[in-house]
Amino acid sequence: MTDADPGTRTLVLLRHAKAEQGSDAADDAERPLSARGNADAAAAGAWLAHHGLLPDVVICSTARRTRQTWHQVAMGMTGSPPEGGPSGPRPTVRYEPGAYDAHPEELLALVRTVDPTARTALLIAHNPGISLLSALLDPEGVDEGLRTAELAVHCGPLGWAELGRSGAPLTARHAARV
Repeated sequence: MTDADPGTRTLVLLRHAKAEQGSDAADDAERPLSARGNADAAAAGAWLAHHGLLPDVVICSTARRTRQTWHQVAMGMTGSPPEGGPSGPRPTVRYEPGAYDAHPEELLALVRTVDPTARTALLIAHNPGISLLSALLDPEGVDEGLRTAELAVHCGPLGWAELGRSGAPLTARHAARV
């Protein structure tokens, strides 16, 4: 996977890892990851590193479980906290309130704002939006929604600003489970 054409853009979609159950809808954004969620997110990061999919840019929902997912993914990628490490330079991380409870078109709008020089972007968000975005990018790709801590890798020649319907085929899918 690391021998991609230099003009190719890679968008990795990640549904947040498993979270603790909340008591009501009012505290949904504050639900933390479960122990399994922490382990699965770190495993997702290790898988990304193993396949040379270290992001230049990370777009992450502001919900607690997505922020914790990113932290554990970064730990899994580098073996250290997300400030950088042996696997390479630190990515630009954008915490986006608009990624929480977003429709696929809203998530796509966030992706379209990625720096044009970035080759790999990681979007960490929620269902159903993240699964529907994967289906929008490749209608033949994901036949069912992404499970918690599941990655969908989409690659294509289009720049971020041009990305749209059927614009990035699904090239890999991985469900991180520990």
